[in-house]
Amino acid sequence: MKKSKFLVLLVPFFLAGCIGSKKYNPDTAYYFLSPNKDLRDLGRIVLLELANESAYPKVSSDVTDALYGAMQKIQVFGITSIRHSDQRWQNLQLGRFDDYTLEQLSAMHKSLKADAVLRGTVTRYEPFPHLVIGLRLELIDLSDGQLLWALEQIWDAADKSTQSRVRDYYKTSLLPGTDSLEVGLGTVSSLRFIEFVTYEVSKTVKPNR
Repeated sequence: MKKSKFLVLLVPFFLAGCIGSKKYNPDTAYYFLSPNKDLRDLGRIVLLELANESAYPKVSSDVTDALYGAMQKIQVFGITSIRHSDQRWQNLQLGRFDDYTLEQLSAMHKSLKADAVLRGTVTRYEPFPHLVIGLRLELIDLSDGQLLWALEQIWDAADKSTQSRVRDYYKTSLLPGTDSLEVGLGTVSSLRFIEFVTYEVSKTVKPNR
């Protein structure tokens, strides 16, 4: 019997969303949030180590680590992560993002004991002459393959608006009295910039009611 194929397609447009924080500019966040399902109904999701289209192999691991931490902090659902080196990655063929079958989604649901999978790609990374990070992310319901949330965005540390948001983020996240040099590392340190980027990503993942 021929397998029934299910191709998960990214929504061809992203909705601009407001997340209700003065420290975050909603005009920079273009994302899709399904109106049909509330993310709070998800018990647990699995974050797959991100694919990498940049020339820097380590960045996908760094972004995955930061994204895992940022998603934990929002406390909308439980989250675990799976790396390429995990045997389950090979057994379930988790890297085949473009052609998951319904059977594969069901197997992932049972084996990973999760309700949804968060997958994506580092589409761009440039450490110099200034930091640039691009991400494409999707949250897929493992029960029926529906797209629950998606985001595609590029963050450029040379952009004045981005610089302002980075400063605001680190002014509030670092200890009071931290000097301006420490705050300024957010746009020159790769790990600091990645932390900021994943923070902004996490703020778009929210209940829809």
